Amino acid sequence: QVQLVESGGGLVQAGGSLRLSCAASGRTFGTYVMGWFRQASGKEREFVGAIHWSGGSPYYAGSVKGRFTISRDNAKNTMYLQMNSLKPEDTAVYYCAATYRCSVYGCTQRTEYSYWGQGTQVTVSS
Repeated sequence: QVQLVESGGGLVQAGGSLRLSCAASGRTFGTYVMGWFRQASGKEREFVGAIHWSGGSPYYAGSVKGRFTISRDNAKNTMYLQMNSLKPEDTAVYYCAATYRCSVYGCTQRTEYSYWGQGTQVTVSS
């Protein structure tokens, strides 16, 4: 089992920045992928980005590429989501997730993830 706890959400004006954290505990050893998803009110949960814990570059949804950056601190078992140039349409509950394997979809689908955090609200005002 892996436990995930997000933090860092809040209210920010358009154009501002926020950094979210996702702390993992429990069975965190081994190679796995951690991802960020978001769910706006009345919409489906959508992929934001992901990173392989063993290395490699993170990858992103087109809507956030160039504005959001995922990083990790292996020693702290923590993943970060740096969000810059925020837009009102980025308003959502942001979730981190973890999985031990990806399907042909490359861990961009919510169904590929076994473990989820409780979510943190990000609100961007115009």
